[in-house]
Order: sequence, then structure tokens, then C-alpha cells
Amino acid sequence: MRLRPLLATVTAALAAATCLTAAAPANAQRGNACSPSVSIEGFSDALDKTTYEGTFVGNFSALAVDRDGRIAAVSDRSALFTLDRKTLRPASVVPLADESGAALDSEGLAVDRDGTRLVASETEPSIRRYARDGRILDRLPVPDALKVAPAGRATANQTFEGLTFLPGRRTLLAGMEGSLAGDTTGIVRFQTWERQRGHFALDAQYGYRTDTGLNVSETTATPDGRFLVLERGFTAGVGNTVRLYLADLRRATDTSGIDTLTGQSGVRLVRKTLLADLVNCPSLGAQAKQPQPNPLLDNIEGLAVTGGGGHGRLNLLLVSDDNQNPVQITRFYSLRVRL
Repeated sequence: MRLRPLLATVTAALAAATCLTAAAPANAQRGNACSPSVSIEGFSDALDKTTYEGTFVGNFSALAVDRDGRIAAVSDRSALFTLDRKTLRPASVVPLADESGAALDSEGLAVDRDGTRLVASETEPSIRRYARDGRILDRLPVPDALKVAPAGRATANQTFEGLTFLPGRRTLLAGMEGSLAGDTTGIVRFQTWERQRGHFALDAQYGYRTDTGLNVSETTATPDGRFLVLERGFTAGVGNTVRLYLADLRRATDTSGIDTLTGQSGVRLVRKTLLADLVNCPSLGAQAKQPQPNPLLDNIEGLAVTGGGGHGRLNLLLVSDDNQNPVQITRFYSLRVRL
């Protein structure tokens, strides 16, 4: 499996995932700049429409860095892959299921300090802890309001889409993809859990406003306690919109006791700062299989911080979910960000 030469910086970043190395400023290579804060270093379509041990490689909806630096990648068709940190080739795959053996719609992934995997499924929604072999270890509580109607106020396929540990791995954060019934369209909920004696208890909740027409597709913590948010949308005949934001919970209001969020006074939403609209990245020779405003773009859903060099510089790995669709692509992207 040959990777494009432009992916060299991806593999270098992955190799350094557990030993952070210094990176140049994000816009040091002006030809690769997506914005003053973000540059693209390369991409790879090498895994597109491939199989591994009889399992389709694709449908990737989330990424996380494992303890050994390898990449954990979850498919929304109930498969959990481990990818080689240098080549991105699959090294293992295990099936995932709920307690009754039914398939999941897996959209979020985080790796705990002991190597267990926390996987968010947007069906109910739910968050379960899995062993490396796919055994269910535990299930986290979910607020009633965040459950899919009629059990709650969430819309099907608009629930937990992002999952990440904040620094220290004591707090887990999940991002809802869409708004609850009764909340203003575009204001979504971020739920947190706090580790308590080996289990996770419900903690604060926050409101976050997405851009018009976009939804949350991923949340990933940064080392300084903030987190990255991918907002994504799709328009038939036009293509995808994908924007990368830096979000900050500090001074945001705990909305767990607020029934409806309408942008009312006294409720401070999560602050966000645009880092880049990926339509502005150079295409690097990428080709699209359907109309796109930039042929580099596709349905990007997964994001992981793979390294950095201090001073707010981070290496990111992103992946698109091809939905096992012939006109979509499983594509990995390497970005550099300066916060």
C-alpha cells in the first residue's frame, strides 16, 4: 500500500505521537496555508475502499491516539480498528455491539489511561466502555433530555458525535451533533462526566452555537484544557463545508438545569474561535468523486491530536467517513495548527 509523498509529514507526526517534537509555525510554508493558524501537510487515500480481515476499511467516524502511539479508529458500522502509526495500515479490528449483540452507530471515541475504549453511539444515544477485545465493561449514564424522542428531546442521528477526555482524563466531554427540541436551532449541548471511584458520573453541561447550516462532527481536547470542534455540513450539488474551531468552556454557563436554550440573557455559551475553513486549504492535487467547493474536501468526521512542539503548536490527523459510498472517499489529512 503506497502512500502519497505528501503524507510523509503525517507519518512523521504519528511516529512522534508519544514523544512530542517541535513543529514549525503553522503557516511557515505559505503554499500550504489554510489560514494564518492552520496549514495542511498532506493527505492519503490509500485505505479508500479496501478491506482488512474481511472487514470493510472505512466508515470512519472518530480517531484517538492509543497509549502506544498507534491510532484507534472507530467505524460507524460497529468496528474498532487499530492503525499503524507510521503507515496507517490496519493492525487489528474487533467488532462492537451493544449488550444484546446489536450493531452500534459508533460516532465518538476516546482512549482511557488503562487502554479501555469509550465509544459513543448516537442510536439511543449511549457511551460504553469496551476492553481492547470488544467486551463491554460499563455504560455511562445519559441525561433524559439528551435521549432520542420519545424518551427525550433529541432527534435520531443528531446525538453524540464527538467524544474526548480533557487533560488529566478525569473529565469526559461529548458533543451533540444537533439541537434538542425546544432549543434554538444551532445551539447544541456538550455534556461532561467526572471520574469518581472508577466510574463516570454526570457533571456539567454547556451550550454551544454552531454556524448556520452546520453540525458538530467531532470534539478533541487540546493540552491547554480547551478543545477543537469540527463543524460540518453538506449541500447536494455543492459539497461539504468543514470548519475547525477552538472552543473554551471557561466562563460558560452550566446548562444542565436549564430546560430550553434560546440564547437568553444570563446564559453564556461556549466561546469559539475560527481556526480555519478547510475550503481555503490548497487542494494538493486531490480529486473528488462528487461536486466539492475544494476537491480536497469530503465528509470529515474524525480528528485526533497526534503531537506538538509546545507554544500552542499541534499536529492533527483527520479522516473522512465515506459511508461506504462510491462517490465518497476515505481520506486522511495531516494538519498543523498554531493556537
